[in-house]
Amino acid sequence: MEFPFIILFIVVMLFIFYNLNNKIQKLENQISELTRKISDKNEQSIEIKDAPQNINQAVTFENPYENKRSPQEEIKTEHELSAEPQKDWTIPVFDFLKQNALTIIGIFTLVLGIGYFVKYAIDKNWIGETARVGIGLAIGVGIIAIGHFLRKNYSVFSSIITGGGIAVLYFTTTIAFREYHLFTQNTAFIITTCITLISIILSYYYKSEVLIIFSMFGGFLAPLMISTGQSNYPFLFTYLTVLNIGMLIIVFLNRWKSVGWIAFFFTNIYLFYWIFEKTEIVSIYFYIITYIIFYALALIDYFKKNILSSWNILMLILINFSSIIGLVYIFNELHYEPVIIFPTIFALVNGFLLFREYGRKNFGINYSAFAGITISLLTAAFALQFKTHLITSVWAIEATLLLYIWKKTNHNIFKKCFYVLFPLVIIAQIFTWIKYLDAQNLAIVFNPIFLTSFVTVITTLFNLFLLKKISPEKENINFFENIFAIISYTIIYFGLLLEIIYHISEKPWAVIWSISLLFSMYYICILLFIRKKLEISKEFQIGLIYLFIVLTINHVSFSGLSIVGSILVKKISSSYYFLHLLYLIPSLWIGLKILPRTDFFKGKISYWVSAFALTFVISFELYHLYILGNAKDLLQSYTLIKHFSILYLPIIWAVLASIFIYFGLKKGLPELNKVGFVLIGLMILKLYTYDVWQMDNVSRIIAFIILGIILLLSSFTFQRLKNIITNLVDKKDENPKNENSESQ
Repeated sequence: MEFPFIILFIVVMLFIFYNLNNKIQKLENQISELTRKISDKNEQSIEIKDAPQNINQAVTFENPYENKRSPQEEIKTEHELSAEPQKDWTIPVFDFLKQNALTIIGIFTLVLGIGYFVKYAIDKNWIGETARVGIGLAIGVGIIAIGHFLRKNYSVFSSIITGGGIAVLYFTTTIAFREYHLFTQNTAFIITTCITLISIILSYYYKSEVLIIFSMFGGFLAPLMISTGQSNYPFLFTYLTVLNIGMLIIVFLNRWKSVGWIAFFFTNIYLFYWIFEKTEIVSIYFYIITYIIFYALALIDYFKKNILSSWNILMLILINFSSIIGLVYIFNELHYEPVIIFPTIFALVNGFLLFREYGRKNFGINYSAFAGITISLLTAAFALQFKTHLITSVWAIEATLLLYIWKKTNHNIFKKCFYVLFPLVIIAQIFTWIKYLDAQNLAIVFNPIFLTSFVTVITTLFNLFLLKKISPEKENINFFENIFAIISYTIIYFGLLLEIIYHISEKPWAVIWSISLLFSMYYICILLFIRKKLEISKEFQIGLIYLFIVLTINHVSFSGLSIVGSILVKKISSSYYFLHLLYLIPSLWIGLKILPRTDFFKGKISYWVSAFALTFVISFELYHLYILGNAKDLLQSYTLIKHFSILYLPIIWAVLASIFIYFGLKKGLPELNKVGFVLIGLMILKLYTYDVWQMDNVSRIIAFIILGIILLLSSFTFQRLKNIITNLVDKKDENPKNENSESQ
C-alpha cells in the first residue's frame, strides 16, 4: 500500500516542479529582454557623456609631465603587497554555505533517499546483490551526468551534484566489498582509485574547486572504506603519495590552496597513526617523500612570484615541525642515532633559501620567515641532542616561531595559531614536570626534564620580548597579553624551582621550604630589576612588591621558626640560619632602590603594609637570635619565648614606633606618624593588660623604667624636631619681606 502513494507523491512533486520551472524560465526571458532594451536606449547617451572624459584621459596618458612619480614610488614590492591586511577568509566560506546550503542538504538527502530505497528493495528481496551494486553505480553515474549537463549555467550547483554522484560511487563500492564480498580488496582499491582519478579529471575539466574538494575527501577516505583491519601501510602510503603528487600538480595549475590543506591534514593523520601503532624503518622514507611534496606545495608562490603568503609560511612551519616529531619519534623508538640528523637537514634546506634571500639583499618577509624557521630547527636539534622531551620542546619552539613570524609579517593568523599552541605547550610542560615524581638519580641541570624546562623557559622569554607592544603606552595592553605575561613568568618560575627542589629533596622539610621561599624572593627581585626591559606594567610591579612582602613575612615567621626548631633538635647545623638570612639582600635592595622609584607609596595603605612588614621582620629576627643564643634545646625555648614576649618585645615596638614617628615628622608623612602612635598604643595595651601580670617584680620594674626612659626621650626628640621645623617655616616667611625691603 505504501509504494503507490510514494509514486503518486513523486509524480505530483515533478508536476509542481515542472510548472515552477516554466514560470521561472519566462521571468528570466522577460528580464533579459528588458535589460537589452534599456542598454540599447542608454548606449548613445553614455558614449556622449564619456567622450570628453575619454579624450582628457587620453591626453593625460600621453602627457609625460603629469602624474610623474619616481621609480621608488611606482614600484610596490611583493613583500609590501603580502604585508597588507588580508580579508577575512571566513566570509567567502559562509557566503558559499548561505547560497548553497539547500543544494548541499538536497544532495545529501537524495543520497540518503537512494540508500533507503536500496535497503527497502533489499529487505523485500526484489533484487540480488550484484544487481544492487549495479543500480548504485548506475545512479552515481546518472547523477554525475546530470551535473555534467548543468555545468554551463549552474556551475556551483553542478559541482555539488557531481560530488554527490561521486559519493554514491564510493559508498556503493564500499558496500559491495564489505557487505557482499563481490570482489577482493585489491579490486576494490583499484575501483576506488579509478573513481578518485575520474573525479580529479572532472574537477580539472570543469575548473571547479568545490568538486576537487569532494574528490580529495573521497580519495583520502577510500582506504578506510575498503580496510579489512589488516595493516598494509607501505601499500597505503604508496597510494597516498600518488594522490599527493596529483594534488601538487592541481595546486600548481589552478592555485586551489584548500586542496593542499586537506591533503596535509589527512596525510599527517595517517602517518602519525602508522608510527604510533607500528614503528617501522620504511615509514622514514614516506615521511621524507611527504616532506618534499608539501614543502614544494608551500613554495609554489615563492618560486612563481617571490611571495610567501601567510598560509605558505604556516605550511612551511607545520610541515617542518610535524615531520620532525614523526621522524625523531621513529628514531627514538628504534634506537637510531643521531637523532638530530633530520632537524639539521631541514635547517640546511631552509638555510639555503635564507642565504638565497641574503644574496639578493632582500630582507623582507621571506628572509624573516626562512631565518625564523632555520634558527628554530637548529634550536630544536640542539634540544633533542640533549634528550629533551620531544613534544614539549618542539611545540615550545614552534610557538615562538609563530609569534616571531607574526611580528615580522603582521598576519594575525600566526598570532591566533600561537594562542592555540601555547596552552598545549603549558599542558605538555606540566606532564614533563610530573616526571620529577618518579625520576631517580637525575644529573644536576643536564637531565631531560630540566633541559626541556630550559627550552620552554628560553622560548617563553623570547615570547615576552616579542609580545611587547609597538606602542609604548602600556595602558592599552591587551587583556590576553597580560594573562600571557603572568603565565609566562609562572612557567619560568616553576621550571627553575622544581629542579632545585628535586636536588634538595633529601633535606629536611624546613630547609626545602626555606630555600623555596628564598628562590621565590630572588626571582621577584630579578623581575623588578629588569622591569623596564620586560616592560612590566606599573600595576604588575606593585603586585610583585606586595607578593614579595607576603613571601618575606612567610619566610621570617614559618620558615624561620622551622629552621630554629630544626637547629635546636640537631636535625640541621646552625649554618642554615645564615642561609635563612640571605633574604635580607633582596629585601634591602627592593626597599632602598625599587620602592622609591615605583608608584608603591602613592597609596596610603602601602605605608601601613611596609611598617607592619618591617616591625614583623625585626621582631621575629631578634626573637630567633635570642632563642639561638640562649636555648640549649627545644624544651628550654618554650620558656624563653614567654620571657622575650613579655620583656623585650614591648621595648622593640617602642623603639620602632619612635623611629616611625620621627621619620613621619621629618619627611612630612602623616601615615608614618599614625603607624607609630598605633604601635605605641598596641604596646601599652599589651603591657598593661597582659605583660604586667606575667612579670616578677624585678622584671616589672626594669620594663617600666626602660619604657619610661624611651618614651621621655622620644617626647624630647619630637619636641625638638617640632621646634626646628617651626623655625624653618618662620625663616621662609621672613625671607620674602627682607628681599622686598632691600629692593625698595
